[in-house]
Amino acid sequence: MTTPVAAAAPSEAARPEPLPSRRARRRWRPHWPRWDASVRWRIAAAIGSGFLLSAAFPGLDLGPLSLVALIPLLWAWRDATPRKAALYGFVFGLAFFGVILSWIVYFGAVAYLPLILAGGAYIAAPGALLAGLARFGFRSPWLTASAWVLFEQLRDRFPFGGLPWGETGAALHDFPVARSLASWGGVALVTFLVVAVNGLLLDAFMDARTRSWRPLSFAGAGLAAVVIAVGLGHGFRYEPTETGRLRIATIQGNDQNRDITDPIEFEATVVEQHFELADTIEGKYDLIVFPESSLNRNPEQDPVIRKRITDIGAAHESAMLVNALLPAPDGRDYNTNLLFDPDGELQGTYAKQHLVPFGEYVPLRRFLDWGGILDRIPYDYAPGKGRTVFEVAGHRVGTIICFESAFGPLVRDFVRDGSEIIVVTTNNRSYRRSANSEQHIALGQMRAAETGRPVVQASISGISGRIDARGDVSHTTELFENEVVTSEVVTTTGQTPYVRYGDWVIWANALALVASAAYGRWRWVPHSLIASPGAS
Repeated sequence: MTTPVAAAAPSEAARPEPLPSRRARRRWRPHWPRWDASVRWRIAAAIGSGFLLSAAFPGLDLGPLSLVALIPLLWAWRDATPRKAALYGFVFGLAFFGVILSWIVYFGAVAYLPLILAGGAYIAAPGALLAGLARFGFRSPWLTASAWVLFEQLRDRFPFGGLPWGETGAALHDFPVARSLASWGGVALVTFLVVAVNGLLLDAFMDARTRSWRPLSFAGAGLAAVVIAVGLGHGFRYEPTETGRLRIATIQGNDQNRDITDPIEFEATVVEQHFELADTIEGKYDLIVFPESSLNRNPEQDPVIRKRITDIGAAHESAMLVNALLPAPDGRDYNTNLLFDPDGELQGTYAKQHLVPFGEYVPLRRFLDWGGILDRIPYDYAPGKGRTVFEVAGHRVGTIICFESAFGPLVRDFVRDGSEIIVVTTNNRSYRRSANSEQHIALGQMRAAETGRPVVQASISGISGRIDARGDVSHTTELFENEVVTSEVVTTTGQTPYVRYGDWVIWANALALVASAAYGRWRWVPHSLIASPGAS
């Protein structure tokens, strides 16, 4: 009988390794790019530049800061590759739009984040384009300004109709010289010169450091040319012709710094407060304005509310401009201004054309409506079609609604249709005590300057105000304080160069960019593609 021999123990090398426990398995970690110090400094400069430019707008409203705020970004773009330049532009945009559009958070992340990311992309694009042109030997402050204007104006129009908030030139809304330039070429012309000044100052600083006197003289000559152009633009500013005066009262009757969702409570507070304020008006007026969202019933369907409105008009021999929701053929509602003549007859209506994306409607709602993220925007309004110019006391009056006053081309079209005054009815209460209302008034200043028309802003909760045809503001109210603002407004006629010739600045800048790119591509021929003299 043989004794079984024990199997030899496997060698250490042959022994299978134990499977790692789930806890011991290596966890996935995001891979962050390993940027060198130069890139990190440029990213920091671009972010700081975005914060500086945001400080030039309301609420801090340090307008002249815009003349130097872009220098850190332009320095970051200097000698950068297209990819790196796009990165610097993108983080600049996140910082800048993250601040000036911070009030959009009241509509939730679904509104705020896409707008901020899109804003970043619109700054990344000119950065990449300019870096690409630099490879062809084209680098100039004027070219930088052209690229900036072109993409800023594209952002004003696309996607979803665009969002003109944050146009660089609008930072100088309180300065008559800048507003004079706007009458020649719109805010786009002001933006062009602001960006050019930033670029010329950067060139001058860099050339002075390296003692490159000839390029420094070019930068100095460029700054001198800007000063001369600005002086001429201001000195020869178009002056519209006065056509008369309108006595106007606007009612600001919502002192509730909160959302009122109960229609009964809204009726008892906001609606009634507007009628109570209207009862305090004394004397004869040409126009009395109830602002956007001050009524929760349609006067054309509710005879009681209509009678209250027309009785006020009859008592003051005044036309009545009110805002209400009117049914659209597809079952949605129009956000509509209605004008009643002093005799109580409805003269006409104007339905808002430019709706606020993620505020008055949600683009691609069926793809985004999950998890309750659209609960704050439960329904969509219908966009209006066409413009209406009303007749008030022998003067032609254009009315626009809320954020439509941000769109220069839309207001320009009302003036081309014959408007002698622009009345803006607005509801900014959803944005609480943010900088939105101050920014809105600033945009009204630029529209007045561009078109040579006075602008009357009637807000349900503030800021209401009067803006003359030069862009100067008066008779402003505080936020969430009930008040009737009365004033005599001078109406005007005539066409500024911007009204007459439209967006010529945009086309000129687009042409300059296309010509530069075409010439650079033609001039740049790789040596490997140059045929030798004897080649067939």
